[in-house]
Amino acid sequence: MLFNLTLITCLSLFSTKDTLSCCVGENIPTRAGMIKSQIAQLKSKTTDKMILVEGGKFLMGSSNFEDSKPLHQVQLNSFYMDEHEVTNAQFAQFVKETGYVTVAERELDPKDFPGVDPKMLVPGSAVFSKPKELNSLNNYLMWWEYVPGANWQHPEGPNSSIKDKMNYPVVQVAYEDAAAYAKWAGKRLPTEAEWEYAARGRKDANDDLYYWGKDLKPNGKWTANIYQGKFPVQDSKEDGFEGTAPVKSFQANALGLYDMEGNVWEWCADFYRPDYYQHSTTANPKGPQDSYDPQEPNLEKRVQRGGSFLCNDQYCERYKAGSRGKGEVNSPTNNVGFRCVKDIK
Repeated sequence: MLFNLTLITCLSLFSTKDTLSCCVGENIPTRAGMIKSQIAQLKSKTTDKMILVEGGKFLMGSSNFEDSKPLHQVQLNSFYMDEHEVTNAQFAQFVKETGYVTVAERELDPKDFPGVDPKMLVPGSAVFSKPKELNSLNNYLMWWEYVPGANWQHPEGPNSSIKDKMNYPVVQVAYEDAAAYAKWAGKRLPTEAEWEYAARGRKDANDDLYYWGKDLKPNGKWTANIYQGKFPVQDSKEDGFEGTAPVKSFQANALGLYDMEGNVWEWCADFYRPDYYQHSTTANPKGPQDSYDPQEPNLEKRVQRGGSFLCNDQYCERYKAGSRGKGEVNSPTNNVGFRCVKDIK
């Protein structure tokens, strides 16, 4: 809510395919192969596919970003992760069954916005808006606008719609919204350790600059929905998209997970602290006990991962491997979504 306040004020791993799942010569499925086949798609209130992420050890973090240091070894248990980001169709089913009202749709309490004209306090959210001209990248409010009526059903404002975008990732969801969906679906939000481990996808990926490998454009092709051109005034759309892309528009990683970089930021369960890696636990870390961001010490923030369609090397490189994002828990935007995980019982 406080990010929105700032804007208002300014306006005022393994694949499930197992090469040993059949007995040699007889084509009789093994016990392990049958179990993997049956649990690859879990029963829940949604029909989305989940991918088995086999537990193991990996080096977490990055030496390229201060809040991602130091590189440290982490060991995780196995878990399941949504094949792709939660879509508008999936979130719509959740809302239909529960009547849930998202943070961006709720009335604003004037007590939370002291000194702001009550006429300005209407439900809405932050939307990326291209400035006509830009002299500096130092003020992010130059390309963010608080839009009344912007919410998950109208991501860019009242005149926008998701009617023809049901297979796009849901956006304009605050942390509370994502957590509520996950609970309804019988799942949970991933820890950032689980998220990074799944995004890396390969045991030998610790030294890769990107989650897909060492090169920005393998074989000359874009492999993620990020920003090309002059940020934030001109998106050249070299990857084929301006704004969000339908889920599964790019090739999956080695585990079969889509869009683990770019498209939309994804909420994680962990509180954000820039120094957490200096004393993180090594086994199944779940983040610090509370939030602290020295840039905005009074705001509660959670980790976001993966970058979005707005990430680029001119301004935000946080789509790169091991990097971390952060978001104020009550401030949805049109470039933030989520995906869920589920424990193995």
